[in-house]
Amino acid sequence: MMGTKLNQRGPWEGTNQMADGGSLDTRTARISVEEALALHASGRPGKLETRISKPITTARDLSLAYSPGVAEPCLRIAADPALAYDYTTKGNMVAVISNGTAVLGLGNLGALASKPVMEGKVALFKRFADIDGIDLEVGTEDIDAFVGAVRYLGPGFGGINLEDIKAPECFVIEQRLRELMDIPVFHDDQHGTAIVAAAGLINACHLTGRDLRETKLVVNGAGAAAIACVELLKAMGLHPDHVILCDTKGVVYQGRQSGMNQWKSAHAANTRARTLAEALDGADVVFGLSAKGALTQDMVRQMADQPIIFAMANPDPEITPEEARAVSPKAIIATGRSDYPNQVNNVLGFPYIFRGALDVRASTINDAMKIAAAEALARLAREDVPDEVHNASAGQRLSFGPEYIIPNAFDPRLISWVAPAVAKAAIDSGVARKPMADLRRYARELSGRLDPTAGALDRMQESVRANPKRVVFAEGEEEKVVRAAVAFRNAGYGTPVLIGREDRVRTTMAGLGLGLIEGIEIHNARLSGANAKYMEFLYGRLQRRGFLARDCQRMVNQDRNVFAACMVATGDADAMVTGLTRSTQVCLEDIGHAIDPQPGGIAFGVSMLVGLRGRTLFIADSMIHFRPSAEQLAEIAIGAARTARHLGHEPRVALLSHTTFGAAMHSAAAVMAEAVEILDRRKVDFEYDGEMSPDVALEPELRALYPFCRLTGPANVLVMPGLHSAHITARLAPKMAEGSTIGPVLIGLTHPVQILPMNASVSQVVDMACLGAYQAVAR
Repeated sequence: MMGTKLNQRGPWEGTNQMADGGSLDTRTARISVEEALALHASGRPGKLETRISKPITTARDLSLAYSPGVAEPCLRIAADPALAYDYTTKGNMVAVISNGTAVLGLGNLGALASKPVMEGKVALFKRFADIDGIDLEVGTEDIDAFVGAVRYLGPGFGGINLEDIKAPECFVIEQRLRELMDIPVFHDDQHGTAIVAAAGLINACHLTGRDLRETKLVVNGAGAAAIACVELLKAMGLHPDHVILCDTKGVVYQGRQSGMNQWKSAHAANTRARTLAEALDGADVVFGLSAKGALTQDMVRQMADQPIIFAMANPDPEITPEEARAVSPKAIIATGRSDYPNQVNNVLGFPYIFRGALDVRASTINDAMKIAAAEALARLAREDVPDEVHNASAGQRLSFGPEYIIPNAFDPRLISWVAPAVAKAAIDSGVARKPMADLRRYARELSGRLDPTAGALDRMQESVRANPKRVVFAEGEEEKVVRAAVAFRNAGYGTPVLIGREDRVRTTMAGLGLGLIEGIEIHNARLSGANAKYMEFLYGRLQRRGFLARDCQRMVNQDRNVFAACMVATGDADAMVTGLTRSTQVCLEDIGHAIDPQPGGIAFGVSMLVGLRGRTLFIADSMIHFRPSAEQLAEIAIGAARTARHLGHEPRVALLSHTTFGAAMHSAAAVMAEAVEILDRRKVDFEYDGEMSPDVALEPELRALYPFCRLTGPANVLVMPGLHSAHITARLAPKMAEGSTIGPVLIGLTHPVQILPMNASVSQVVDMACLGAYQAVAR
């Protein structure tokens, strides 16, 4: 392959220094500073908005939702405060509160600067546990003032998540609020890390034949998370005399005066060791909650056989797994990074802990509930790993062992394992105000509570990162495409190949302030060394379809879509994206010169409507067939169902029409009914029925009028009678409701190709390129 590869280091390689003095490490974050700022500033600034859950359209709606109707629930709650859980959002609402004194690893930025983090935390609660939240930034560093501001918020929330408050003030604040409030108060920086680390330690001890109670532990770091780890492990039975805590001044030992406080003193060890190196002599386990390089290979050498090393400093661990295993090959290692096995990630804990606590209306989150969460995580890691999690791994079959002692953060079973365990512990320990009689049923309900699409897309992205691909961006001179290529590269998805004139591409890059970016290739179709190969390939396909050799040469030279498709078809690239500057039909015609539909199948498009009140709808065919035949409709239904299943949904396919089950037959409706008969004969393995109108497909009350209907729930795959209806629905629905569209995703070609909407954003270009890369991974 001939082309220009941009090898010079770009302005965001390595660590980016930000204006606040902190840093964004793009080696692990896979994003640029500009991308992060653009996301927060785009559209409606920030990451959150309020959604109204009840209709307020007519005057009657308003009378019911507000005055005078709102008076009735007010009176009922005044008489019985517990009814607030029935009539308001209280039972599913968490306040995420900070004063900004310890924002991420950036230090004391103040309350206002912490707001982006708190908004993000609220988003994680919703994404992983369907918990609503509000971020509250309290502008004081005074403990009494902070406690005074928060303590009176209890009536409006089901729980309080404290975040990014520095030690030792965080200990005092949390303890006082727990004493003053009758709802859970949880400082995630302390307990989230402790719970996930404890889960990993349970399994590491299991693998190495150790008894947790007798294990010798050294904790380097004495901040909020470190103290919480020590306290939780002692609550789980670890012998107090087997724990040594270290800080920047060395071992926290009994009688030490310098740099002490009451929380360190509570864990001061009776030991002669005075340095971290001395403390680690013969130790079974080390927890690093400190800084890069705090652990050395010599320290690891003097630990016990098969040492357990949790190097949790971010973004760079106290010692890398490679460095540790060089001197102790059998070490079991966890870090805080996603690019190493066994990531200690708080998102494994706090969403599900609060889910379980809220659902039993717990008055607090106690040690029993934290231990239950840790044990549930440990048990889950020992279970067989679902295929969808395997597919996102780095080409390895995941199974319980030294490289897999902590569950993957995108394991869809987390909510149904951790939350019920926390709920049961709350009931058993007497802090639940709404005990559950059937926890198994509760676990089943939780399994269906979240839309699996987001998790499936996340797993796809991780799979591509583990198996990077070469993706051709056919419209390489366009500013959006250049920006998307940089983002694609930064995300770790592979090598972007830009098709265009090198001077134009470089000018675009310069105008964006990008300079030369490592890992991006530029290919000029006219000047490419592969030109002759592509012409020969194309002529071999088209010579009996009315094309002369010079026609094929001209297409390869002048048509970037044809050139890009030839790259993919001949194996010089893995996938391609196009569509920003040409219509879908033109792109399909260009690509069809080099790439065919799969043998025995048809190509079609599936649009995914995501975020429609927690649901995803798949709409097909939204790209190719204007008026598909019955046989084509059956193929589209089968392919769309396969796509839905691949994204974690059990497909329920409705073949739509203007009429329902023969009520007002027309030739168009008859085709849909015939497609159902074809599916009957083919004995497919998913639910389907039709013809039916959209409201019958989606509304249980209307579907109940047809007791013979085969759908057991609302349809999630809608097969449209024609391209016009599919396209209109896919474009109109997100504008009329809360949600977004992914696609249409092109399915059914012999090689991965994705065609973009002409108004696609940079993020959409990146997402579609990643989908194309994933299709290449899955081939």
